[in-house]
Amino acid sequence: MKSYRKELWFSTTQRRQLINMTSQVEMCLAESGIREGILLCNAMHITASVFINDDESGLHQDFEVWLEKLAPEKPHSQYNHNGYEDNADAHLKRSVMGREVVVAVTDGKLDFGPWEQIFYGEFDGKRKKRVLIKIIGE
Repeated sequence: MKSYRKELWFSTTQRRQLINMTSQVEMCLAESGIREGILLCNAMHITASVFINDDESGLHQDFEVWLEKLAPEKPHSQYNHNGYEDNADAHLKRSVMGREVVVAVTDGKLDFGPWEQIFYGEFDGKRKKRVLIKIIGE
């Protein structure tokens, strides 16, 4: 059995941003040489997320509106966590959107359903953060 590990780094220009990282993950899979196995992709920061969904701009806007209703950024005073950093909402948004995805690898490809893509979700951005790719298989 082979094992592959790589870190991808993201720097966002906005506090909240969704980035389709599917092509970068596919490049890691090709680089690994693994044809059959499991791929793990997870955010290594507590205010960022990795999730699978459709790459459709209306849906992305819906995520933004929905997440802001669930955990509004302001007023900052509504959160006990806020003090040194005003990012409690980002922690909550990450909890809803998830930490990682696991995807089957079949015949050297990500074994996706229709329209599935892997996204990096940033909820407290404007700084460099990383995502771990770990692939295990043959």
